[in-house]
Amino acid sequence: MSGDPASDGGKAGGAELAGARCLVTGGAGTIGSAVCDQLLAAGAAEVVVIDNLVRGRRANLAGALTTGRLRLVEGDIRDRALLAELMPGTDVLFHLAAIRITQCAEEPRLALQVLVDGTFDVLEAAVAARVGRVVASSSASVYGQASAFPTAEDHHPYANRTFYGAAKAFNEGMLRSFHAMYGLDYVALRYFNVYGPRMDVHGLYTEVLVRWMERIAAGRPPLVFGDGRQTMDFVFTDDIARANLLAARAGVTDRVYNIASGVETSLLELAEALLGVMGRPDLGIEFGPERKAVEVGRRLADTAAAAADLGFKAEVDLAVGLRRLVEWWRAEREPAPGPGGTA
Repeated sequence: MSGDPASDGGKAGGAELAGARCLVTGGAGTIGSAVCDQLLAAGAAEVVVIDNLVRGRRANLAGALTTGRLRLVEGDIRDRALLAELMPGTDVLFHLAAIRITQCAEEPRLALQVLVDGTFDVLEAAVAARVGRVVASSSASVYGQASAFPTAEDHHPYANRTFYGAAKAFNEGMLRSFHAMYGLDYVALRYFNVYGPRMDVHGLYTEVLVRWMERIAAGRPPLVFGDGRQTMDFVFTDDIARANLLAARAGVTDRVYNIASGVETSLLELAEALLGVMGRPDLGIEFGPERKAVEVGRRLADTAAAAADLGFKAEVDLAVGLRRLVEWWRAEREPAPGPGGTA
């Protein structure tokens, strides 16, 4: 690796996406596929996706693959030879590949290999290939249970107790050090509670939404464990993808931003909103005993920095987002038509 550390004071030129060659790790996943769709709509000349299809699905890229400008490479970010083959000529790298937070708890060594070693391999290859810009996915998990609300990016100390959050915090440190050592031009984004079409149905809170939709569709009330006062800051997948493109274009570098709606929603409010969207407010809510201690009881992001520097503000409110989620979920449940158009 070579290159002098950048002395830009946080300023950079940003990237032009029209006509660009973009590489997206984890591009067949929930957020990654939405990023690909928006890159193609923005006029990217070529979008190359690396995904091992463990969490991601080829179906998520069905529309994008028909454009002739997207190439899906089934592979792993720990494959350094593959990275060395695909990275040269990349104008913007979007690094979204990860394993889910629940799997990190079950297989911490795998989490270390994928989230930490894999990210190092990606950044090392990006420096070697002189990639113009890196947009990296981080997480609100780095905060753990924050003590200040709305929570700003400079909130300290971090109270994270999950391996996933620890890995994301380490990744942010790697990005800073690669910037200092090699002048890596990057922006990192801390996503809060992401939801929307194509979402990972086995996520820590997304699977709750799926269980609730299943219960409501069966005429049963959503089941809330505990008092339902735990809050989250929900942000729709299309908004997250748009933030990635804004970060690629922004004239800043060596910065990290909260990406969220800036609206606090309790589990009770979420359940009530979902009942309304599915047309069954009459079902009410069923309560069950708290199953385990809530590690993070409150989430609310300060989004002022993202608004000022990236021009980002969430556009999809919760009611609209849930409606689009339910539409996708219902379509996913319908059996595929057989010969002659019958199921």
